[in-house]
Amino acid sequence: MDNQMNNLLKLTKNISQLACTPEQEEIFFKSNGVLTLGVEIELQLIDSENYNLCSRATDVLGATAHLEKIKPEFYLSTIEVNTDKCITTQEVEEDLYKTLASLQEATKNLGILFSTTGSHPFSRYVDWVISPTARYQDLIDRNQWLTRRMSVYGLHVHLGMSSGEDCIRFNNFFMYFLPHLLAFSSSSPFWQGIDTGLASCRPTTYEALPTAGQPYHVRTWQDFENLYKTLKLCGSIKSLKDLWWDLRPSPGFGTLEIRVCDGAATLAETLALVALIHTLAHWFADNGSWLESVAYPPYWLSRENKWRAIRYGLDAELVMNTEGKTKLMREDINEWIEKLNPYIKQLGYQNYFSILQMILDFGTSSERQRKVFGHYRCLKEIVRHNVNEFLLQTPLYPCKSALTEAQ
Repeated sequence: MDNQMNNLLKLTKNISQLACTPEQEEIFFKSNGVLTLGVEIELQLIDSENYNLCSRATDVLGATAHLEKIKPEFYLSTIEVNTDKCITTQEVEEDLYKTLASLQEATKNLGILFSTTGSHPFSRYVDWVISPTARYQDLIDRNQWLTRRMSVYGLHVHLGMSSGEDCIRFNNFFMYFLPHLLAFSSSSPFWQGIDTGLASCRPTTYEALPTAGQPYHVRTWQDFENLYKTLKLCGSIKSLKDLWWDLRPSPGFGTLEIRVCDGAATLAETLALVALIHTLAHWFADNGSWLESVAYPPYWLSRENKWRAIRYGLDAELVMNTEGKTKLMREDINEWIEKLNPYIKQLGYQNYFSILQMILDFGTSSERQRKVFGHYRCLKEIVRHNVNEFLLQTPLYPCKSALTEAQ
């Protein structure tokens, strides 16, 4: 009798959950510790003979079946590598280093190379093959051509949050830094065989979708819940996974997911960006009143600054207020690094910030790629350069003499 009663209670609970309407649905935020880290990187699969993308994710996943941190992605020319939950950037470094080394060992006889830049310089999206899953096919059915363009590659960083309310506060803090993070990571200047003239073309593939790119402004967790319920009720999204914002709450993981970055060209740059995000988060944890001391930026201002980062990268001028005051992004970055110095030392992140300084002094991946193209006038040489950077895990700054020797 007790077993029958328990089964009846379970059935009643399941029926009540099925009957729950979107208006009644609540989002449970799973607490994930304070400022823990999780990182996802997306890898291009490159044919070692012609340097084009190759749709061989099935081969790679078969060869790496013993590596649980390697995952399929939307296109068969892409895989994802993720980390465990980490406490520090040093732990992220160890985690990613081991997985990437194991990946290269397991695939060394497949004739496949890897790159993590935000776009492939000359691959054509008409040739890309979609992974055969129901969700991905549904995305194509809904968004058609817009989705087919999105073979682009990003870096996603998860920050552990204690609650939904805390998540929204950190979300609104990091809204200010989206242009800075995009500029530092910019690695997608070429697209479909042309120089776009942009520091980062990757974000433009998302901007046409109403639930992607620049996030909507919300002030509280309740605001976010209400927005989610409305978007789901009217059919704009089916789940939180359909919010492809530059940053978004991820309640199932208990994190704030920062998604704005282009895929960093090297492991060193990936770790530098993770360290910057983590240091900013620690600063804000101690200086939460900063959010009340600055004017809440209107949507147009946030979007304008994102566009300037897309176009000019680290050379952008940021709009600082609604009166039109501007400041060089480099100046703003240097001022923030000065503020962060005690936290950089406390976390032991000096080496990671030295990579950021190197990027400021000598250029981003987009700038390096353009220099390679300027010398060779050959898109394949850009891919070769990107592959070499991935293997060496640190930026290669081409100079005229080095390029001449390579020739």
